[in-house]
Order: sequence, then structure tokens, then C-alpha cells
Amino acid sequence: MSGQSPESSSLGPGGSDPVLTRTAAGESASQTPAGDTPPPRQNQVIREILRGNIVTTILAIVLAMLIGGILVALTDPEVQSAAGYFFARPQDTVIAVWQSFAGAYSSLFRGAIWNYEADTFVRAVKPITDTLNFATPLIAAGLGVGLAFRVGLFNIGARGQMLIGIAAAATVATTVQAPLLIHLPLTIAAGLLGGALWGGLVGFLKARTGAHEVILTIMLNFVAFYFVAWLLATPGLLQRPGGTQPISSPTPVTAQFPSLFPAPLSVNWGFIVAIAATAFVWWLVERSSLGFRMRAVGENPFAARAAGVNVERIIFYAMAFAGALAGLAGVNQISGTITSGFGSGIDAGIGFDAITVALLGRSKAWGVFAAGILFGALKAGSFTMQVAQDIPVDIVVVVQALIVLFIAAPPLIRTIFFLPQDDSELSAKRRARRAAKAGAA
Repeated sequence: MSGQSPESSSLGPGGSDPVLTRTAAGESASQTPAGDTPPPRQNQVIREILRGNIVTTILAIVLAMLIGGILVALTDPEVQSAAGYFFARPQDTVIAVWQSFAGAYSSLFRGAIWNYEADTFVRAVKPITDTLNFATPLIAAGLGVGLAFRVGLFNIGARGQMLIGIAAAATVATTVQAPLLIHLPLTIAAGLLGGALWGGLVGFLKARTGAHEVILTIMLNFVAFYFVAWLLATPGLLQRPGGTQPISSPTPVTAQFPSLFPAPLSVNWGFIVAIAATAFVWWLVERSSLGFRMRAVGENPFAARAAGVNVERIIFYAMAFAGALAGLAGVNQISGTITSGFGSGIDAGIGFDAITVALLGRSKAWGVFAAGILFGALKAGSFTMQVAQDIPVDIVVVVQALIVLFIAAPPLIRTIFFLPQDDSELSAKRRARRAAKAGAA
């Protein structure tokens, strides 16, 4: 076949396929040896798309939603009642299951995206603004966790970094008196600095002593929680003047994010800041020289060190940036979501949810952004599900857990949906078959 182009060699004489077929009865067709005619380019593209991260992630979300819908149906009293006489009238059970499933996710859609039952346009679009409002701190904290993941660091200390950022931002917000254009940037800067110091402490200790970042972040989460609780319970610090309850003063209007739209739409300028943070993290990791060194350390710290990269310094930088982003999530809490005063539970579990968001977003900046919006939608819609369908909010937590489970097991998703397997999976199967043959011999 030398001297022929792939196009000319794809068809034999008379336009026939070059694959030789045996006409004898009972004999199967034999293909040409591998490498003579490469598979069509479009087939390779489709195969790469089907086994890529995007398709796997989408199918993981779909599968988690299906299982969540099954759980909703199983706990529905009407489904249970219809199942009692399933063999007499099976259609009643099927209808009840469908109504339960459709009712759950239609209410989720109405609470998170678009309320098609609203009587005004503003009320109809309010759910998407609620979604963006819930997603904003998740995006910022998820960016911090994802950035650390890219450097090979398992940062589970976003909660502590958020709390220290909140304490620093609240101190500036309640003690400084200035116009909005000065007061709000100072509050944001204080939150960033507080989170960066708390995250940088982890990076410093790991770089200098070799202590594992998981242990450090777990311990510092508790330290931050009780430190903020002490600040809130001590008069003259963060405790509201004239009171005895462990709650802070309200955030001054000049330290709050202005609303993007008039009430009742709830999204504020904190979401714009989150978009800017996402763009910054993308540029930092994917386009800057510092980001190149971060990725090199994340891939192989020994090779990076051999190439002249100061691994200890990169670890410190990565944790400081991660802490600053978690601190930004904290600023959004006191300057955008909870402005009437906060307690020690101000983090609202966002620090731990950020780990899930980072995993779902594959630790990529815009992937984390999309994952944050998804989880914001689940949270916003869960309240409507509870009110309209009497479905526990915990069902949404189960769906989130299932999403993480399936994201962490791509081979399982490919097996369930009959997708092309990854090269590493095929290689593992070949090795297993060779080992089995060797054992049998």
C-alpha cells in the first residue's frame, strides 16, 4: 500500500471495501492488519469526546439525579400506597413514581432557574439570582481548594481560612468609617489577607517541617472556629456592643456589596468579584510562569526540583493563594449574604462543600465556576422542593454525594453507559489477561 494516500487506499477496485471477505459458509470476515488503514478521523474524535472528562462529568450528574429521583419516589407516601396493590393495577404505581419524580425536579427547576408559575417576570427570574447568590461563596472557596489540588496539596482547611478571613474583614468593616468606594475594597482586602495568612501558615509549616497539609488544615479549622467564637463572645472585640450574645455587629452599608438588580432579585456585586477571581485563577495557573511552576510541582515535585523549581516556595505561594480565595468567600458571607450580624457558624459548611465543588470542576478554574453554579442551583432549588413537594432538603445532599462518588470513579460511568474505555483501563485489562494466561500456562 506504499505510495497511496489514506483517501485513495480507503476503497479498493470498483469502490469495494479493502476488507477481505471469505465466501465459504461458516467463515467470518477478516480485517486488514492494524496500521494498514487508520480508522476514520471522525471516529477517533467521537471516541475522544465520549471518554473525555466533560461527557463523564455530565453523565455522572445525570446518574446522580436519576438515583436521587428514585430515592424521592421510594419515600413518597403515594408511591408506597400504590405499590401495595402493584400486581392488581401496576399502572397506578408507575404513574405515582413518575409524578413524584417529575414533581421533585420541576420544583427544583422552579426554585433554581425559572419559576414558570410566577405572575410577573421579576418573580419568574428571581430563582436564578438566588442560585448565583448561593454559588458565589462556593465558587471562591472552590477556587482555593482547586488551586491547591493543582499543586498536589489536599487543602481541606477552607473552613478555617474562611473564618479568619471573616474575622479580619469584620474588624475592618466595623471599625473603619469611609465611603463605599474605600470601605468595601478595604473590607475585601482584609478578608483576602486574613485567609492568605491562615493558608500561608499551612504552606510554611509544610515547607519547613514536612508536616502533612491534611493534619495541619484539620487542626487549624478547629483553631479558627474557637478563635472566632472567642472573638464573638468577648466584649470590645467582635461582639455586638451592648449585648451579651456571641454575635457580631451588622455590616455597615458602606462595606456591603451593592445589589446588581433591584429587590426582590438577590444577586449582588460579589458574583462579579467571583467571576474576576475565576479569571485571575485561570490566568495564574494556566498562563503565568508561576502557574507553570505550580503545575510542575503538582505533577512531580522531584522532577520540578531537579529542574530548578523552589518547591517549598511554591507550596507556600499555593496555600497563601488558596487561603486568600477562601477568605474572599468569607467576605461574601458578611458583605453579601448575612449582613445583619453573624455567629460562629457563619461558614455554613461552605468550606467543606468547596472540596466537592473543586472535585466536580476537575480543579480547573472555569470548571469550578460551573460546579459552583450547579451546587448553588441545587441549594436554591432544595427549599422549593421542601415547600412544594414536602421533600427533605437532605435529598439534595445525597445527590451531591452521589455526584462526587461518580466523578471519582470514571471507569464506573464508562461501564454503565457503555462508553469507550480509557487507554490506561485497556492497558490494565491487557496486563490482567496476560497474567491470567501466564498463570494458566
